[in-house]
Amino acid sequence: MTGDPKMRPNRRDLGRVFNDVPELYDRVRPGYPDELFADFVAITGTDESSSLLEVGCGTGQATRSLAALGCAVTAVEQGEEMAALARRRMAAFRNVEVETSAFEEWDERGARFDVLVAASSWHWVDPSIGWRRAHDVLRPGGWLALLGNVVVRRPGEPEVYAETADLHERFCPGNPGWGHPPLEDDVRATDSGWGLADAPAGLFGPTIVFWYPTVQRFDGDGFADLLRSTSLYRGLDRDVREPLLDAIAERIRTRMGDRAARRYLSVLRVGRRAD
Repeated sequence: MTGDPKMRPNRRDLGRVFNDVPELYDRVRPGYPDELFADFVAITGTDESSSLLEVGCGTGQATRSLAALGCAVTAVEQGEEMAALARRRMAAFRNVEVETSAFEEWDERGARFDVLVAASSWHWVDPSIGWRRAHDVLRPGGWLALLGNVVVRRPGEPEVYAETADLHERFCPGNPGWGHPPLEDDVRATDSGWGLADAPAGLFGPTIVFWYPTVQRFDGDGFADLLRSTSLYRGLDRDVREPLLDAIAERIRTRMGDRAARRYLSVLRVGRRAD
């Protein structure tokens, strides 16, 4: 993405682009299955006595499930509008506090936590700061949990990119982000550990990984809204993004019967703080 003037390459800027569309993000982005949180509790032992830090809470999609556990939750979100919506969504929970800050710059005021959770947000944190900081804000024996949703496909199943590759190249040629989602079985077989090239060495113990297949279903306009809420498409200039998404919606209506599925493997990655 660095060589295209139609793209915004800055990592921190892209981390804030969702701040432009908090209501849309909250409405269309996938959440996480109940089974994931059940396994999270079983592994980490989180209960009403625990203290939990959530990094990059967005509009509070995962925060709602964490708050329901009854533990004290401090949620940090750098986008002001995203954080404001999260506060409104969490207003009924007395055990949740949402603070507006990037994790790298956040003043923890000496607090230490039993668990740190990041749901589809850790890739926005500067790895040269984030891993060490995560280790340092956890108590001895504390847990780091990274939640995510990996877009996948299954052989022989209709898939939106396969039907719209020509449109992507027409409106924004050569974008290295374009391409078919990986096959579900390939992701399960190869995506281990923390799932990141810049994973830490020595700060956390062995990573426990669980996968959960999930699916969202949309009409053409709904699928365009989903893409409109993702960093790859929000990183395009508006005069490129909107015509492209309009064309994708029309293609789904005309070639796919106005029905499109987005498959995911939701993933839970958990590791204990190394002391």
